[in-house]
Amino acid sequence: MAIQQKYFPKEHIQVIHAILRMAEQGTKIYYITGNHDDSLRRYADFSTGNIHLRNQLTLQLNKKKYWVFHGDVFDLSIQYSPFIAKLGGKGYDYLIWLNRFVNNIREKLGMSKMSLAGRIKDGVKSAVKFVSDFEDKAIQLAAEQEYDYVICGHIHRPQMRALVKADRHIMYLNSGDWVENLTALEYQWGKWTIYQYDESDYLDLPPIFEEVDEAEFLEKSSTAALFEQMVQRGI
Repeated sequence: MAIQQKYFPKEHIQVIHAILRMAEQGTKIYYITGNHDDSLRRYADFSTGNIHLRNQLTLQLNKKKYWVFHGDVFDLSIQYSPFIAKLGGKGYDYLIWLNRFVNNIREKLGMSKMSLAGRIKDGVKSAVKFVSDFEDKAIQLAAEQEYDYVICGHIHRPQMRALVKADRHIMYLNSGDWVENLTALEYQWGKWTIYQYDESDYLDLPPIFEEVDEAEFLEKSSTAALFEQMVQRGI
């Protein structure tokens, strides 16, 4: 969770505060590390109060076994060429910045938003094959390890797939992302759904986040500082 001032909008600060408040009120928070916060993996299995840091997580829900992880373990460019992966990550960050600029202009012209990264991924055969191979590999490993559900992210493609692999019923779930697709996985009343944010659903609602002093927060927002605060507060 390396925090950079340049790409850290006020709304993100408010979300982090809201999550910390939930932890203080008794909600268990599990943070699953990924390639964008690889430095946190040295703290694997760290817990303080209701906040738990994990590289992967195994759950039991309604007699079903769940395997939860980020998914970059299947990405060979990250596993065997970290430098190239970092360059790709930077390129993706700049693409998202450009996408926001383009969408601001499109909105002013009365046009709908578009995803540049999504169009590139859908238009390049190697990217399409990578996504397919990623999903198949996750499902295959889940079946071999006798999981009923496999939940991951990484490829920024929201998905729910049910299939039979090695005589075992497997449900593959991918949360997508909160950058391009604005999607998340939700579990309620024993069922999983993919939630997609729509700004129009919240236009008439009052603000739900408390105001935060952005300058003060950014000053204390390094990875080490955040963990020190959590330990001291016993969240």
